[in-house]
Amino acid sequence: MIEIKNLTKSFGSNLVWEDVSLTIEEGETLAVIGKSGSGKSVLMKHLNVLLYPDSGEVLIDGLNVFEIRYARLRKMRQQFGVLFQGAALFDSITAYENVAFPLRFFSDLSEKQIHERVMESLELVNLADIGTKSPAELSGGMRKRVGLARAIVMKPEYLLYDEPTSGLDPQTSDEINDLIISMADTLDITSIVITHDMHSVLRVADKVAFLDKQKLSWYGTVDELRVSDHPELKAFVKASEYTI
Repeated sequence: MIEIKNLTKSFGSNLVWEDVSLTIEEGETLAVIGKSGSGKSVLMKHLNVLLYPDSGEVLIDGLNVFEIRYARLRKMRQQFGVLFQGAALFDSITAYENVAFPLRFFSDLSEKQIHERVMESLELVNLADIGTKSPAELSGGMRKRVGLARAIVMKPEYLLYDEPTSGLDPQTSDEINDLIISMADTLDITSIVITHDMHSVLRVADKVAFLDKQKLSWYGTVDELRVSDHPELKAFVKASEYTI
């Protein structure tokens, strides 16, 4: 479980948001939505302590992640897998080596064990036969899926998705959404999805957090979202050109 309590963050005199509080239950998928600049990615970076807040806490299984020592923090970060917006693959190595990269640096597995783990991860994203290809030989959707395979190869407890369907056509976006659902169900992973894509939100999320006007403006289930009269939330959904 992840508990976010009274989190406030500024960059200099620029307040991003204040007093953000919510709970992400084990096995749940939370979608974080909001306008560009509302602090969605900033919030995500607090979960694995890439950023520190001005005040507040993030508790993971009851442990305040901002108070632990660096050695413990490194281990805690391995509980998180991240799918970056552009996949963030290394262009100079193959898809297989991209997926193997975390295992080589953060595990003591043998080459045989690494191979088994990499192939298992590639199979989970339906790309078992592309390991020898370079990222340049892959489509945008395939690169995202390789990035997802790398994100799960360390068997994390939490998956962070940063705009997972950004830049993809509708059919490929649906494939990524299906994988988000599959990862949550098959691996029993807790997921946080940062997105502008309301179609994706309604497909994959259990709960939704809406950041607006420098605060957590709305938080609830997808069913509650469908009937909400919250004016800013309704305007955001309408602007997405998606009818709920």
